[in-house]
Amino acid sequence: MSYSEKYMNLVRKKSPNEPEFHQAVQEVMDSIEVVMERHPEYRKAKIVERIVEPERIITFRIPWIDDNGDVQVNRGYRVEFNSAIGPYKGGLRFHPSVNLSILKFLGFEQVFKNALTTTPIGGGKGGSDFDPKGKSDNEVMRFCQSFMSELFRHIGASTDVPAGDIGVGGREIGFLFGQYKRLANVYEGVLTGKGLAWGGSLIRPEATGYGQVYFAEEMLKAAGKGLKGLTCLVSGSGNVAQYATEKVLDYGGKVITLSDSGGIIVDKEGIDREKLAYVMELKNVKRGRIKEYVEKYPKATYIPTDPTLDYNPIWDIKADVALPSATQNEVNEQDAKNLVSKGVFVVSEGANMPSSPEAVDVFLNSKVLYGPAKAANAGGVATSALEMSQNSMRLNWSREEVDKKLHDIMINIHDNCSKTAAKYGYPGNLVAGANIAGFLKVANAMMDQGIV
Repeated sequence: MSYSEKYMNLVRKKSPNEPEFHQAVQEVMDSIEVVMERHPEYRKAKIVERIVEPERIITFRIPWIDDNGDVQVNRGYRVEFNSAIGPYKGGLRFHPSVNLSILKFLGFEQVFKNALTTTPIGGGKGGSDFDPKGKSDNEVMRFCQSFMSELFRHIGASTDVPAGDIGVGGREIGFLFGQYKRLANVYEGVLTGKGLAWGGSLIRPEATGYGQVYFAEEMLKAAGKGLKGLTCLVSGSGNVAQYATEKVLDYGGKVITLSDSGGIIVDKEGIDREKLAYVMELKNVKRGRIKEYVEKYPKATYIPTDPTLDYNPIWDIKADVALPSATQNEVNEQDAKNLVSKGVFVVSEGANMPSSPEAVDVFLNSKVLYGPAKAANAGGVATSALEMSQNSMRLNWSREEVDKKLHDIMINIHDNCSKTAAKYGYPGNLVAGANIAGFLKVANAMMDQGIV
């Protein structure tokens, strides 16, 4: 039995009924087997055993009152995973699916993703099973204030700096920051994704989607190609999907799909800047559903979600590039086979772990240019770190400065993953390159800091 198999058995025994967490750990373990062979000192210091165990998990009750005057109760979490290279850093997710397994998987991924950015930030994740969808602004505010009334004790600009994620956008960050400031009596960069008038950074809303596309362009560039003229499939219609679409347009590509939990829209003419502006208004202001797109643009088609299908129709459309930007495990093995058969040769992930292990195998075996999430979507947290830097220095950089720093970071991440993959015997495999490069940075920091 290999070191990886032996250790995964232990992980499943210690953390049962956590499939998403097991999946995230398995992917890293498969990649670092060769590292553990070359570095016996890591085994002796039990680096893997310590990296996989969160430094701290906080669970708490969140009581709040809805608009009808009824008391509601949700559960809140913060998983402070690893602080070897800096304060815990990672988003807050508000969604009914949130549970400890999902947050541990996200926090674990965040540790290595943050290490790849070259910025001094550790990894963490948090959130609640609260669903902001369909709630009034006042209900969301009351929930956020109750959530922060417990969380504020555990975070700080040099301790743990949360950000947004699914269900947590600018509105929620504002309510959370206001309550933190009131309780802690300090004005500091304790949250990222803030409004520009009160400590936010230009490009932060765009960063994950822009970074995802920058990474795709780097993969194409290494293959002697570019995005210009290519047709792209984008899933989701939130922040990441919107700005990935915008950046594809900047590069001269064409996006023909977007989606939400209700279904997908297909616009063979392409989603141009006017149509994208409509989507941004629809999703960010009106908080509507993507099916309304076809009422505005009747040449597009709408395909409602069909839970009985064993594949996602969005990945069964002829295209060149796929940009999964919705949620975890949205691309299964059949989806990956459909993508390859429809001509897709580039996949750059904007969501966290959107491809199942079987799908990843299909991409790698088919020689698809595949950018895994912990590398391709690191632009968001990288720009959060840039926001933290600006807060610490009490200044604001221009849009051009931040965008250039983000672009340079994504170029460096691609270069680091590519070179590390080749060094450890996985040429062209950016999954292995990302896992090994991130692991090495965190492992070496942990070795320097002793058994803590």
